[in-house]
Amino acid sequence: MEIILLEKIIKLGDPGDLVEVRSGYGRNFLIPQGKAIYANEENKKEYERNKKEIEKAEQERINEAKELSKKVEEIKIILSVAVSEEGTLYGSRGTREISEAIANEGIKIEKSSIILPEGALKELGDFSIDIEFHPEVIKPVTISWKVPSPPIISKQLYSSIFNSFTIFIAWPGCLVSIKL
Repeated sequence: MEIILLEKIIKLGDPGDLVEVRSGYGRNFLIPQGKAIYANEENKKEYERNKKEIEKAEQERINEAKELSKKVEEIKIILSVAVSEEGTLYGSRGTREISEAIANEGIKIEKSSIILPEGALKELGDFSIDIEFHPEVIKPVTISWKVPSPPIISKQLYSSIFNSFTIFIAWPGCLVSIKL
């Protein structure tokens, strides 16, 4: 199946390229996503008329991706995870957790844009991942998986007025009191 690309696709081509792809890939992904159009005579003429607009829109996407990559470069991503007594993670962590952490910093990134070179992360430590903002703008980012600090339990306080004990538990960002 011949298609005309409307945006840059890695390992396939640039906007305006006439490429041959498998029919399922073109029909089920590229065309519905607006990344390509069928390569018939009418669409070829239409593309030639709108070529400058398409190239301008592609350049705007590249510039937006570069700005977003600069914002992500400035933040430090540290995630707290639960671990067993041996120091191993319960389960694994992947693109969903990373995209949520970046979203908490005010930057929205699709989880499909995050590239984990070694697959899901199953250990504590620092890891280098790639974020693809645009096929031409891929930025390496370092993330850290850390163990959350343990809770701090204060001494039991005796209240003579109520004849009860109160236990205070302080967790990072939270304070819980239990009356007994």
